[in-house]
Amino acid sequence: MGVWLIYALLSAAAAALVAILGKIGLKEIDANAATAARSIIMAIFMVGVVVIQGKWSQFGEIWSHKRALAFIALSGVAGALSWMFYFLALKYGKVSQVGPVDKLSVVIAVVLAIAFLGEKITLWNGIGVALITVGVILTALK
Repeated sequence: MGVWLIYALLSAAAAALVAILGKIGLKEIDANAATAARSIIMAIFMVGVVVIQGKWSQFGEIWSHKRALAFIALSGVAGALSWMFYFLALKYGKVSQVGPVDKLSVVIAVVLAIAFLGEKITLWNGIGVALITVGVILTALK
């Protein structure tokens, strides 16, 4: 098992907690304000991680690479939009439907990786992506 798989599984577990804890927290508050508060907490947490790791100097390197910084900034905007729409969906929908539909991002990411990054997928990968798509459709049905 590669280290990437361990991190991916940990990411999936943490994302599942985001859905459950977010749904509970959104009961009586505005979804966009909650997303902003979550973003601030995440930023503080991540700055703390970087400081603890002794990698504070990496920020200077990031700021000096304008092209990389531009793509990181665009990724940040995309992430913020994703969180905003995710919390809005959680506010008004069921976790059992919102969570799986949100994972359609896997299918979209694979298609974009093929189109823009020139990545290749195997037949098994393609079948897996198709099954994710079918699963999303089935869970989104009422």
